[in-house]
Amino acid sequence: MANLLDIRRRIRSVRNTRQITKAMQMVSAAKLRRAQERALAARPYAQMLTSVLKSLVSRADVYDPVTGEARNPLLVRRDEKTVLLIVVSGEKGLAGAFNSNVLKTAARFIDTKKDKNIDVIALGRKSRDYFRRRYPAAPESGERKGQIQVVGEFVGLMNRAQFKSAHDIADRVCQLYSEAKVDSVNIVFNEFKSVIAQRLVVDDVLPVRSIGEPAHAMVEESSEEERKRRIEAALHAGAGIRGADTSEIDKKAAGFGTAQVDYIYEEPPEQLFANLLPRYIAVQLYRSMLESEAAEHAARMTAMDSATNNASDMIDALTLQMNRVRQAKITKEIIEIVSGAAAAQ
Repeated sequence: MANLLDIRRRIRSVRNTRQITKAMQMVSAAKLRRAQERALAARPYAQMLTSVLKSLVSRADVYDPVTGEARNPLLVRRDEKTVLLIVVSGEKGLAGAFNSNVLKTAARFIDTKKDKNIDVIALGRKSRDYFRRRYPAAPESGERKGQIQVVGEFVGLMNRAQFKSAHDIADRVCQLYSEAKVDSVNIVFNEFKSVIAQRLVVDDVLPVRSIGEPAHAMVEESSEEERKRRIEAALHAGAGIRGADTSEIDKKAAGFGTAQVDYIYEEPPEQLFANLLPRYIAVQLYRSMLESEAAEHAARMTAMDSATNNASDMIDALTLQMNRVRQAKITKEIIEIVSGAAAAQ
């Protein structure tokens, strides 16, 4: 049985750990609030861009009236031979199963495309490390290194996602698709609406099938147990459980694209549509990065809340053990005194 000194040292160590996990929980809650505010602030621009594109579709000759083929290269549909997969993960650990779930979803999607070539763009340190260990990097010569290869790595972007970074990546993706080097583009990320409403999704990015309506190639919902843990962690940290209600703003923005108004454009509608479509792809990627960033902070907040609770339970158990050892020591000393007194008589 451990002595009192060892147990006291263990209790002191666990208390120090609990202080750290509690502080990390509060920091993650604060970062989560800021990430939610940034995601919410970016929505009006994305909604208006979507509405403008919807309006242009009805006024521009997007498809050839004779052949029915798309005139914009980002709308052209081809037989899938090479698939580009963008995997959005976190930069750091201590976030529970957040990163492993994203990577497992990406692996499952890759399994569904076994007969196709797959190019991977890794966003975040965790996805970079995962794919670097398993698949080769694409050579600069352009020749394939294998059926699955890594064509891009971006580290340090997910600490605070910026639109410029998303725009640069989107330009590269659009160029690859326009040059027919890839035949479809998908993105894996953790979709975040609120602390409760989170799910892992694989979205179709290119070709653009329907503007403003995300096409989910794969969806994995959170379990009821995970939702309960998130709610409990949010209550302990004082974070909001539900997202802001923006239904009225969404309805107002959607009315722009459906309004029967004859707009006057400075550029021809076809040219304006061609210039705005890559920016629409960039906005989609930026939204994925913002939501993944918020989901990572929520996952870290939940993980640190569980760690704090486990530390408290361990302290209680060690305190009980310490009291038992101390009581046993006192009882032993009393018995020795009584035995000595009885022997002296």
